Order: sequence, then structure tokens, then C-alpha cells
Amino acid sequence: MSAPAQTVLDIVKVAGDIGAEIHGADLASDLPDDTVTAIRAALLEHKVVFFRGQDLDEASHERFARGFGTPTTAHPTVPALEGAPAVLDLDYGKTTSRANHWHTDVTFVQRPPLGSILRAVTIPPYGGDTVWANTATAYANLPEELRALADQLWVVHSNQYDYAAYKPADDTEAAKRHRAVFTSVAYETEHPVVRVHPESGERVLVLGGFARRFVGWSAEDSRELLRLFQSYVTELENTVRWRWAPGDVAFWDNRATQHYAVADYGTLPRRVQRITLAGDVPVSVNGTHSRVVTGDDTTYNTALALPDDGGGHA
Repeated sequence: MSAPAQTVLDIVKVAGDIGAEIHGADLASDLPDDTVTAIRAALLEHKVVFFRGQDLDEASHERFARGFGTPTTAHPTVPALEGAPAVLDLDYGKTTSRANHWHTDVTFVQRPPLGSILRAVTIPPYGGDTVWANTATAYANLPEELRALADQLWVVHSNQYDYAAYKPADDTEAAKRHRAVFTSVAYETEHPVVRVHPESGERVLVLGGFARRFVGWSAEDSRELLRLFQSYVTELENTVRWRWAPGDVAFWDNRATQHYAVADYGTLPRRVQRITLAGDVPVSVNGTHSRVVTGDDTTYNTALALPDDGGGHA
């Protein structure tokens, strides 16, 4: 069988510090190696890349994802879409609590995802945008003294809710059921506040909605400094906002971004599907790896690896 023909991509920045739209790639097809390489390079440079008008289903979504790594199971605690163990089906208002808070995906495990690939299925006629922030430029924009402090600090991430500090805005029965499932197995991990990106070498902040307190600090003592660091992540100049249309796909580097799904569409239906790629253990600026306190992410990160074919290829 002949190799797929080379694809010429048009990569257009969407915002100044983060985000690019990629034209010329049919994600449902078998992409040639040079196209995969170009998309990966764009992902590292722009942190999140967008594709319009894609015709994907669950199988082709996963096939595209496997070109960039090994899919995780859908989530450490939330069940996958039936028949598609890699797909987290986010059907807001029916089965899912709205993710309208700044976060990096699944940072409460020792090996958070390398990246996430989200495709639009049902989009409301207005609202429902997603916003991403660049955690590498956020670190670079810190005053020198704050960068030095951040380099030294570690933070506890957990999937358990801190109800003393956080009252969920969505208090529907569906949201309560989702939170019960989300927290059904406790995970807690100590990550460095600053990790070294394993591909780009950039220093990036590891914070977001699952960050509970600094290691050795109380939650109360941690709150204001966490808020200060987080304010550099979410400065408007450090973000990109995407207006979804059916068929859109967003692929973001989960190691260097946070994101926020804007819940401004009332009771209108909004459904998206996500596949995450297995990541590595974050490493601090002095070479120390993240530490598990509670919870084992082995199944989450390895269950969907393809068996070795005998020739050393997965």
C-alpha cells in the first residue's frame, strides 16, 4: 500500500500568546507522518490548535489521537461512553456537571495527560465557548521574586471537593450525581508548582482547580498565594477564546495550559467528547518527580496501550 500523500497545512494564529487554527488536514483520514509531525510542532508552539469542519466519530477520533500517543481510559473515576473506553462523553445538563472553572485535566493523578482532544457534537446557538490559558507565559510573566518562590513550592492536587472554600455553582441533581461519581475514588498527588516541559524545556505552572494547598501549608494559608499565581495564568492577554461549531476539534497541550468552559447557554444542549493521551510524571526545576499521596493511576494511564506486535512496535 502506498503512503498517504503529503498534506500542506495552513497554520494561522488565533491570539497573541496562545492558539492557532490549522487548515488543510482531514483528521478522519490516515495522516502522513509529515502532517503528524507538523501538527505536533504547532501544538508545542501554540499550546492549543483548532480544526474546523471535521467529520469524526468515536473510532476515527481515537485513531487520530493514537497518532500522538496512547489514549488513557476516559477518566480515573467517570465512566466512558459505552463501547468507546477512551471517550469521555460530556453531555452537559444530562449526565455531567459543567466544568466552568479554570483547570488542567486530571492533575490529581501522578501522571496527568500529555494532551486532550475535544470534538464538538452538539453546540448551542449561542454561548458555550471554551477559553485556554498559557501556563508557560504565565510563569515567564511572574516577577523575578515570585518565579524564585514558585520554583521552590509544591502543591497538593486532589479530586475531592473543598466545600469550605468552594460551593459548586451547579447544584442540580445531575451535577450532584456527577460529583459523587467524580469523587468516588480519592486521588491526591503532590506536584511541583513549576514543572519542566518534557519536550520544549519550558518552565510551566502546575495549578488550576484541583490545586488545594501548598505542601506543608494549611488550605487557609495557601489560598491567597494560590490566587496570586493563578491570576497570572488567567490574564486576558494570556488566553484564547474559541467559539465552537459542530465538527470542530480542539487539541491542547495539557502540560502547558489551563482551560475553562463558559457556562452561559442556560438549559440549551451542549455535548462534546474528549480523549486524553497518557502523560509522564512532572519533574520540578531541581529534577524531583511528583509524588502520589493517595490513588493509583496505573489502569487509567496504561489500560488502552496497544499490545506489542512482536517487532517492538505498540
